Amino acid sequence: MPFAFKGGVHPDGHKSATRRKPVETMAPPGRVILPMSMHAGTECEPLVRAGDTVHMGQKIGDAKGGVYAPVHSSVSGKVAAVEPYPHINGRDVLSVVIDNDGMDTPYRDMKPFGSAQSLSADDLLSIVRETGIVGMGGGAYPTHSKISSAIGKVDTLIINAAECEPYITADHRLMLEAPEELVGGVRALMKMLDLPEAVIAVEADKGDAIGRVRRTLPRKKSNIKVVSLPVRYPQGSDKQLVKTVTGRETPPGELPVSVRCAVFNAETAAAVHRAVTTGLPLIRRVVTVSGSAVSNPKNLLVRMGTPLKDVFDATGGFRETPYKIITGGPMMGVAQHDLSAVVTKGTNALLAFSQTEDIRAEEPICIRCGKCVRVCPMNLMPVYMYMSEQKNKADELEKLRVTDCIECGCCSYVCPGRLYLVQSFKTAKQKLAAHSDGG
Repeated sequence: MPFAFKGGVHPDGHKSATRRKPVETMAPPGRVILPMSMHAGTECEPLVRAGDTVHMGQKIGDAKGGVYAPVHSSVSGKVAAVEPYPHINGRDVLSVVIDNDGMDTPYRDMKPFGSAQSLSADDLLSIVRETGIVGMGGGAYPTHSKISSAIGKVDTLIINAAECEPYITADHRLMLEAPEELVGGVRALMKMLDLPEAVIAVEADKGDAIGRVRRTLPRKKSNIKVVSLPVRYPQGSDKQLVKTVTGRETPPGELPVSVRCAVFNAETAAAVHRAVTTGLPLIRRVVTVSGSAVSNPKNLLVRMGTPLKDVFDATGGFRETPYKIITGGPMMGVAQHDLSAVVTKGTNALLAFSQTEDIRAEEPICIRCGKCVRVCPMNLMPVYMYMSEQKNKADELEKLRVTDCIECGCCSYVCPGRLYLVQSFKTAKQKLAAHSDGG
């Protein structure tokens, strides 16, 4: 260990702007907008209506079935509206708008549950569900559903602290500033999954964080290992991380549980610990705010539902008008067109780039160099996938396994012809879905 996964790239990390900056707590905004969908899966139904008084930590959205995570108020105040509102996914989503009274009055039922050691596995799983925890590395998959699907089926627990995307330093700061929360969450996950050991996987460029976490563990033999991995993108993707840590290959179309592995983000583990020991639902998270157009890059602890504009303002705003704004990292993030959209549970970074970094080509062209094929970590053929999508060949796209694409951006990163490869594959998946539905 470690093993090597196929493909991948080595982009400049661009982490120096924030990696040594401690997390600052951002003052909550005067109004928060809380989407009923801050997770992958079923949208929640509002539990409040305009005019209601709510308290910090109160559940304001829930669902009756499917894959979901409840939504909680990140402030105390009065509900101003329940209506569709711009979401970072690019569409309008039903949201609860709350005018903050500035009091942060806690919800009456919010209290510490104890410790992971004093609670049963079932109790812990219930807490994870009721506090609305999701995958905080960007995927936002409900954590209680992921744990439930892995119980009795896995023999290896991996904590993903690779943080391989450029610019993002949220997990790095967690390991430096609150390693006890990380380790406590790992132990809770071990108990829920009934596993005797766990691995925290960190890329080698975070040596200070590796040392800090190791010093938090018992000096004698610990059942939690901290593993230093070679720096390589997209090592933080679940399947690639499983390969690196265990050598196991996750089959196409399958999840890591198929090879007896469960992978959870570092911040997700810490959120589990905080929920158990404080009773506080997932109502805030660390967001790295960076990029060449940002005046003063920072790591900020931000309340859910905070408008993106307010977050940028907390860093001094823009040094120049940005040509592109992204939530998430530059490789897999989502471009934003409306700064009234808000921070959600999966928002680990907010980036703004200056015009000088616009390297789009007026006439993208494939020169048949094959670089995209060499760097694809999923053993796909991006050049042929691109051509098939351009010609609307659904059968060919299925044969080329375009749905296995993890949209990591490695192919676009190395393409000398500046083809819009990832964008093309996202469109291809939509076309295949419509084709299978008979559209």
